[in-house]
Amino acid sequence: MSIELLINVTPSESRVALIENGVLQEIQLERIGNLGIVGNIYLGKISRVLPGMQAAFVDIGLDKAAFLHASDIVNSASIVEGVDEQPIKKVQDIRELVRQGQYIMVQVVKDPLGTKGARLTTDITIPSRYLVFMPDATHVGVSQRIETEEERARLKSIVGEYGDEDGSFIVRTAAEGASEAELRHDAEFLKKLWKKIVTKRKKTSKESILHEDLTLAFRTLRDYVGEDMERIRVDSKLTYEELKSFTAEFVPILSDALEYYPGERPIFDLFDVENEIQKALHRKVTLKSGGYLIIDQTEAMTTVDVNTGAFVGHRNLEETIFNTNVEATSAIARQLRLRNLGGIIIIDFIDMISEEHKRRVLHSLESALGKDRVKSNINGLSALGLVEMTRKRTRESLEHILCDVCPACSGRGSQKTVETVCYEILREIVRVNRAYAADKFMVYAAPAVSEALLNDEYHNLAELELFIGKQVSIQTESLYSQEQFDVVMM
Repeated sequence: MSIELLINVTPSESRVALIENGVLQEIQLERIGNLGIVGNIYLGKISRVLPGMQAAFVDIGLDKAAFLHASDIVNSASIVEGVDEQPIKKVQDIRELVRQGQYIMVQVVKDPLGTKGARLTTDITIPSRYLVFMPDATHVGVSQRIETEEERARLKSIVGEYGDEDGSFIVRTAAEGASEAELRHDAEFLKKLWKKIVTKRKKTSKESILHEDLTLAFRTLRDYVGEDMERIRVDSKLTYEELKSFTAEFVPILSDALEYYPGERPIFDLFDVENEIQKALHRKVTLKSGGYLIIDQTEAMTTVDVNTGAFVGHRNLEETIFNTNVEATSAIARQLRLRNLGGIIIIDFIDMISEEHKRRVLHSLESALGKDRVKSNINGLSALGLVEMTRKRTRESLEHILCDVCPACSGRGSQKTVETVCYEILREIVRVNRAYAADKFMVYAAPAVSEALLNDEYHNLAELELFIGKQVSIQTESLYSQEQFDVVMM
């Protein structure tokens, strides 16, 4: 599989596109003033303890207080001040772990999403290209994606020697085949970084940031070590030079793949990335066969509806449905990655009768999601024939980053028909006439509504004038939205 990264940098925004076999699969962006904070480590202050939710709100210096659940608190005296070191229990009362006004070292695991603040943990982890450092841990973990038992044993043996009283490590997938010198270099780097954070913590007496994760371009290169990266193109000379130094020191395996792109065409035009981003903001996703998906994000979950559309098949209805569902699985997996959809996801495949077809569709979905670096979990088909799954969510979806609530419909997703607005205007005239004394009325409305009142609804308007015994004039306001109108007494 051919993998390529396109890095587009402007003064106010950085964007990274992941291209697999010539097709856009992921898009990430970061804006000045709205940078993601996942991975950042803060010294926070407990502003409120909520026993009923077994959680606490923590002030880390952001506009919104962050959220810390009891299950995300590591019962360690070196991380949580004022708490005696005790064995971790399955169920811990939040009041035994933290108290209001207490200062605590925390790490962000989820960016603020909508009206919710950031999600925190005291289980600090600091990643590098091959290892993840875990302060105060004593065990060595190895990525499950490293399947060879001999390699797992080798890595565990090497990394196990680097652990001490400061902490231990998790071996990342990218470490498969790494030399002992490379692993040692990573371990030493992470230990120095942790000591620097601890020193800064000791010198700090108020809410502040102790460690900031890498920016998007650098973070992407770090996280994609070990992938079969064919090329990394950067359209900013300054960013290219910075990444060149970064890869030479920390990710030498990617140095040869890194190149500066000085082309006249915008870099995102190479693989039609801009157009694909626009398509990813639409509800409807067309399939090659003629079928289509309808994707809706709600506050609680994301729903995906599969339809046959114009696809009529070749043999029989059951085969047509099965083929559409199978084709939809790869499209769904791609859309989840491209749109960065997370949380609860409900997929409504077209109803299938054959149990074998159901099994094969689920297997196809699992295979398609296997290419996704973000963890997901499929719970199988429900009694209603729906596939229930979850996908880990750490950052806002593409739609939430790029879009805002529609001012015309206030996020409803639809607007009142012209006919409905006309009848509302007629009722409003009657209401105002009964409440106030007026000689005549002037109605200001959108062009489509005004036209309807003067044409299709003219007979209703004439009857109203007879009913109230007063003249009603219509004035078109080109800047009004379809639902907007004013009834003015003259």
